[in-house]
Amino acid sequence: MSSETMSRKDSKDPEAVEVQEINANVYRPEVDTSAIDEKKLMRRIDWHVVPWLSVLYLLNFLDRGSIGNAKLYHMTADLHITDKQYLIALTVFFFPYSLFEVQPPSNVALKKLRPSIWLSFIMFVWGITMTMHGLITNYAGLVGLRFLLGLAEAGLYPGVVFYMSCWYRRNELGTRVGAFFSSATIAGAFSGLLAAAIAKMDGVGGKPGWAWIFILEGLFTVLCAIASFFILSDFPDTAKFLTETERVWVIRRLQADMKFSAGGESFKMKYVWQALSDWNTWLAMGIYMGFDGPLFAFSLFTPTIINQLGFQATAANLLSVPVYAWACIMTVVVGFWGDRVKSRAWINLGLFGSGLIGYIILICSKNPSLSYFAVYLAASSIYPTIPNSVAWVASNVEGSYKRSAVLGMAIGWGNLNGAVTSNVYRAVDKPWYRLGHGIVLAYIAIGWLCSLTYYFHLKYENARRERGDRDEVIEGTDNKHAVESNGHFENIEAARIEKGDKWSGFRYSL
Repeated sequence: MSSETMSRKDSKDPEAVEVQEINANVYRPEVDTSAIDEKKLMRRIDWHVVPWLSVLYLLNFLDRGSIGNAKLYHMTADLHITDKQYLIALTVFFFPYSLFEVQPPSNVALKKLRPSIWLSFIMFVWGITMTMHGLITNYAGLVGLRFLLGLAEAGLYPGVVFYMSCWYRRNELGTRVGAFFSSATIAGAFSGLLAAAIAKMDGVGGKPGWAWIFILEGLFTVLCAIASFFILSDFPDTAKFLTETERVWVIRRLQADMKFSAGGESFKMKYVWQALSDWNTWLAMGIYMGFDGPLFAFSLFTPTIINQLGFQATAANLLSVPVYAWACIMTVVVGFWGDRVKSRAWINLGLFGSGLIGYIILICSKNPSLSYFAVYLAASSIYPTIPNSVAWVASNVEGSYKRSAVLGMAIGWGNLNGAVTSNVYRAVDKPWYRLGHGIVLAYIAIGWLCSLTYYFHLKYENARRERGDRDEVIEGTDNKHAVESNGHFENIEAARIEKGDKWSGFRYSL
């Protein structure tokens, strides 16, 4: 290969140079993958990866948020707890939930163990914890179980996002994460229907209706956890449903998409430090803060907000169903659209912008019908933003361990803000809850500003790499733009593996 070809700057078509470099460093070159039917195999991968993960997240979100439904059926009165104590119990959940989402406890455990073991285990634990909610008789029991539930659920969301990023190319991730995350909106809709139905068991076995909501949902989660051990697949290089040739093909296509670590890498602490020292990580944390704070406020208090607009408990639960159905539709559409238009920044800005409008209406409105409309606007903003942002951030981090660290930090910080937003809808502020709406509005504004800054920062970095400002010194290559401060490597393969997304040939997705 000539020095002109080896130098990224010397070619005006970096993508063409990238293809040449990858062809020179093919993973398992002795394996012939020419007979692979791409569309057929991708459909099979989708079938093995996405549906069951969606089921797990549906149960995760259903179990976490069902306390909001149970509250409408006299849970607080039966446990003799005040509104302040109820808010404290909600808050306690978020501290272990956020702490153990951060690298290394969660995603490193997923990486070192198999997804089928780690995800099934934590699901089994939270299912048991959920079931125990139906047996408590006092405030101390509720607080203790909310802590354990947060601890057990912590590993699922960052683990699933990281796991999916190890299967799909950057322009494929949004659709799959959108389909996966739509299960959260289904959980929101289904929880209202389910709660209204289960509450009719009031008095069965001497238990109140709200207790049966926890018991039945928890037992179902335990059964699904056992099934998960046999259903969940592992990473591409070890997945049992793929042949050896298919595994090689999957890894090659990921590496061609600048996911050079797809063939596997060893854990080193430097990947964690790379995540901590990267400005992109901190901006991503701001984006996650902008939608996670509103998400938890919305999921925990939607039935209460609708109830205080003048609707009774069952009616409020049922009226939350179409809100979540609309959010589900928007989530899937935006996930699909984001992969096609390849401009996630502007989608984020538009979605956060519509959320700002929705909460401004909620703050100003004194009309129940207008406020109910604004709830739709808020839902169609908060939920679709999440998969779009997840795909955007994940596609801009190279190296499986660094990606797991960045996602763990961003998701953990975002969810920690749930400890704030779970306290903003106070009973004394009913029926319009202007303080709570104002705080959520501030969170959305932070998400909008961080998305805009993230976009301009990535665009600036891409421009610097186009100019050759980030070029490394490659032995045997004549490149007038290369400088020692960017690194000195034997070859381009060594440079891109060592530097990941900081390699001069890596291009950020806008």
